[in-house]
Amino acid sequence: MTALATGHLRMADGDQIHYEVSGNRLGRPALYLHGGPGSGLGHGGYRRLFDPAAYHVIAIDQRGCGRSRPLATAALERLHRNTTQTLIADIEAVRRHVGVESWLVSGVSWGSTLALAYAQTHPHRVTELVLAAVTTTSPEEVEWITEGVGRIFPEAWQVFERGSRRIDGERIVDAYARRLAGADAEDRVRAASDWVAWEAAHIAFDSGGKSPPIPDEGPEHHAVFATLVTHYWAHDGFLPAGQAILDRMDAIRHIPAVLIHGRRDVSGPPVTAWRLHRQWPASRLVVVETEGHGGPEMTARMREATDAFAADPTAARPASACPRPGAG
Repeated sequence: MTALATGHLRMADGDQIHYEVSGNRLGRPALYLHGGPGSGLGHGGYRRLFDPAAYHVIAIDQRGCGRSRPLATAALERLHRNTTQTLIADIEAVRRHVGVESWLVSGVSWGSTLALAYAQTHPHRVTELVLAAVTTTSPEEVEWITEGVGRIFPEAWQVFERGSRRIDGERIVDAYARRLAGADAEDRVRAASDWVAWEAAHIAFDSGGKSPPIPDEGPEHHAVFATLVTHYWAHDGFLPAGQAILDRMDAIRHIPAVLIHGRRDVSGPPVTAWRLHRQWPASRLVVVETEGHGGPEMTARMREATDAFAADPTAARPASACPRPGAG
């Protein structure tokens, strides 16, 4: 499947959001949200998740990354505008621009957090959800991936922690976020390199070394990724108390969903997907025993889920192999 159309939509604050449309314009609308934050759409591999005859697929490069402009690293003075709430507004602007009333929403990793936050804000715009490597970007998850998982990779974590140059009482993620948004260009390069090396240590492990955590598209791409991911994680995904994903599940508990997660995901253990599933009667949880934070089987399970929804919008509802909410 190749893109039928691409373009840039200018927001009121001047940012230009890159979007692309593929598949069947008369098909069921679907939105894809990439991970990161800051990874970008890449070269269109996400299109494998959808039957091109069944779906009208829309995808965006989230603001500040990919082919959206300006890049976060080129306009650090605008970084404070880049929040989850702003991304949700961008998604709504793209939805109106392409003339879609409602859509299936799919996301991977950070994209699953954004998909959940979007659905909770606009539940009437979401018909189904298909989420993989499920995250909610809670303080607990941020602490685990930047501090706790160092118990598994002590050598790499020691380098990562020393490279943060944190001051007394400062979290590692806050130190990297401060430096990556700072005025010293050379220091930003060093911080981005150290951050990406840490990401490679744990995600390459739980993917079995089969796929890099970030596409190797050069230092600029890595700097954008590191700047945005630390910006979001330092603010706990811009989901403060009362707006955290698990606190707002009543808004979407009726929406059919498939949650796909790797048993070997040390970066984001399966407990997050499990907790969501227990609060979500219309969800089905699929645990892929042999993979971590992504992989070919998880991609295949996502495609199976979107195919099933194309055939039957209630496809998530049959009981899964895992206990239903309330069990255990």
